[in-house]
Amino acid sequence: MILRKITYLFYISVFRFTSEIYRPYAILTPKIRRLLVNIFVDKCGEKLRVKRNADISMFIEIGDYSELGTNCIIQSNTFIGNYVIMGPGVKIYTKNHGFSNLNVPIALQPIKKKEVYIGNDVWLGANVIITPGVKIGNHVVIAAGSVVTKDVPDYSIYGGVPARLIKNRRT
Repeated sequence: MILRKITYLFYISVFRFTSEIYRPYAILTPKIRRLLVNIFVDKCGEKLRVKRNADISMFIEIGDYSELGTNCIIQSNTFIGNYVIMGPGVKIYTKNHGFSNLNVPIALQPIKKKEVYIGNDVWLGANVIITPGVKIGNHVVIAAGSVVTKDVPDYSIYGGVPARLIKNRRT
């Protein structure tokens, strides 16, 4: 656990901000980012791609051939399947403030945690926000700028704020 924490600190303080592969001077930095993430996350699949400034928790699971997008935020208790790609600025939240007790300031109310599950072969467009407790099925496309507040069934294309069904990929 100590190695994981040290690796995580090294990643978030230094290597998270290194350049992308398309820069001629960035030959090794994407590979080093992937290596570091592979050490500190709970589970990491093969051929992970970690883009610049991916702010990710130690307590996530990532499948094979997936990509963590530029400037993404992924909180703990997130499960990402195989072949998941993310546009820049994707936010996956698993924590939210309680606000039900009117006699207690919101800042002092307990934080509620709910897992997020993302299936296989999913494309999350740029600046997608996924709220706590959402399950996204397999073979799903979420349009750029969408806010996903409810579960998304397999083979769906969702978009909007809040995200809703646009069409089924099978039709």
